Amino acid sequence: MTIGTRAVSLSGTTAPENDSVDLRSGDARAPAESGRRPSDASDERLDTTMSSALTYENTRATATIDGVEFLYHEAGSGPPLLLLHGSGPGVTAWSNFGENLPFFAEHFRVVMPDLPGFGGTQLPELKEVYTLSGARWIARLLDELGIGSTVVIGNSMGGAIAAEMAAHLPERVERMAIMGSGGLSLSLFQTEPSEGFQRLFAFLQDPTRERMVEWVTTMVHDQALVTDELVDRRFANATADGVLDRTRAVFGAMFNPALREDYTPLWTHLETITTPTLMLWGREDRMLPYDQAHLANRWVPNIELHTFSRCGHWIQIEKKREFERVTHEFLTRDLS
Repeated sequence: MTIGTRAVSLSGTTAPENDSVDLRSGDARAPAESGRRPSDASDERLDTTMSSALTYENTRATATIDGVEFLYHEAGSGPPLLLLHGSGPGVTAWSNFGENLPFFAEHFRVVMPDLPGFGGTQLPELKEVYTLSGARWIARLLDELGIGSTVVIGNSMGGAIAAEMAAHLPERVERMAIMGSGGLSLSLFQTEPSEGFQRLFAFLQDPTRERMVEWVTTMVHDQALVTDELVDRRFANATADGVLDRTRAVFGAMFNPALREDYTPLWTHLETITTPTLMLWGREDRMLPYDQAHLANRWVPNIELHTFSRCGHWIQIEKKREFERVTHEFLTRDLS
């Protein structure tokens, strides 16, 4: 498998790139030059501690789609698996899923893109609600990588993008596992916006370290994960040149009344989404609270719900091994 730079002509416009950050270690990483992963990397034994061959640099690649540069990570071989990250300030594919990559790369050809406007992927012109536009851009990236259909794991906004793909491009999504996901969800009992969203928007309006702390504490149940190092690195990444403007543009495209005029929310036609679906939810999620799982769990025809106790929004971090076990079983089981 070749890791490098690709180009294809489609439609879009560009914006500056951004760094990435490791949420667990707080290790900020500037985008490295594209290169080839060692030819024997797929033969090396991987482990779940990130101490093996897979690194940010040697899995990193770029693809240019009509002038919009995508940064993504690729590792492993076998059937394709697409990992789609969430939408918090300064987030990247690596920060969401870097520690899970070795496990999944043992079983799949894993593609982990920075979503449009996040990390090292530029922000195209947004003419639709962000999640629907994001779904179309990710499908174009799959085209460039020669992937027709794939299984998908999506976290939060990444889950919403996976659900939009399942609804509008069902031939591209074989199965999806979505975690604390928007799109299919609707709050039944909690206030809107949630506590997590209120603190996220407060940070976007007034990006101070204190507000970053307030937001990060809503993302996890285990507050021991909220270290000074994590907060400092995440804050630095979120306030790097151009990042806040792009993040505000993304959320602006989510709630822009003009864009929503022609948009049909997924929760209004859940019964039409036939992709086999696993929903994963942290019971203590304060970003997209657990009650949001139940409408989709009732109406999507082929769906399962797995709940993690003592867990917030970052399931892949707080419940790493359980998350990997449950999603792998679902994505590989015989559904016949």
